[in-house]
Amino acid sequence: MGVSYKGTVRNGVVVLPPGAKLPEGTTVQVTPLGAAPEDPQFLRSILKLAKPRDWPEDFALNHAHYMKGHPKKS
Repeated sequence: MGVSYKGTVRNGVVVLPPGAKLPEGTTVQVTPLGAAPEDPQFLRSILKLAKPRDWPEDFALNHAHYMKGHPKKS
């Protein structure tokens, strides 16, 4: 965990960069970084304005920890 790669879909297959080495059978999660053409116009507009965040997965739960140093919640 902790490593992420950006790939491109070509002929229905996600092609990763040449240096990306994943063991056979690795489970992965693919999340599109933009809107699809069939998405509603309001969603495409919002996604153009949205900024990617590199926040921890538990940021919403532990925002006081990350912002003010309070103890983490579990």
